[in-house]
Amino acid sequence: MSRPAHRRPEYHKINKDLFVLTYGALVAQLCKDYEKDEDVNQYLDKMGYGIGTRLVEDFLARSCVGRCHSYSEITDIIAQVAFKMYLGITPSVTCNNSSRNEFSLILDKNPLVEFVEELPAGRSSLCYCNLLCGIIRGALEMVHLAADVTFLQDRLKGDSVTEIGITFLKKRDEKKYRRKK
Repeated sequence: MSRPAHRRPEYHKINKDLFVLTYGALVAQLCKDYEKDEDVNQYLDKMGYGIGTRLVEDFLARSCVGRCHSYSEITDIIAQVAFKMYLGITPSVTCNNSSRNEFSLILDKNPLVEFVEELPAGRSSLCYCNLLCGIIRGALEMVHLAADVTFLQDRLKGDSVTEIGITFLKKRDEKKYRRKK
């Protein structure tokens, strides 16, 4: 007897819920282990960076995206392909400056906070989802793009939206990586 074709989405939903609950337990444990919110934020960013450096290989293999030619194209791929692939959401993208190297990803729904009502008492400067910033930064560095990734707004802190800011610092000179003929 074969399995019904509709079973796959159920497994994805179960895995996502398990990840979200496990992530909540991780943040709660970090809050117990570290007194300062800055230390928790730094740890989450570092952990996310490690995930991002490994996740980019999976992303490039599964998504089959080609070479991007601008920062806006890169940011669109992150929002429309990567977030959809791994978190099941598609944030909107806005450009924040005329030099077109600062962008915002605006998340209408953040799956990592699905079961979180508010930040723990006394933890007002905690960036609960700082793991996402580390993941984005780590993945970008693996494709030779230095970026500063931070939370600009967070619904858990009373803001109207959750907004992640990406500032591309510089693009490495591709000429020195090309093979000489």
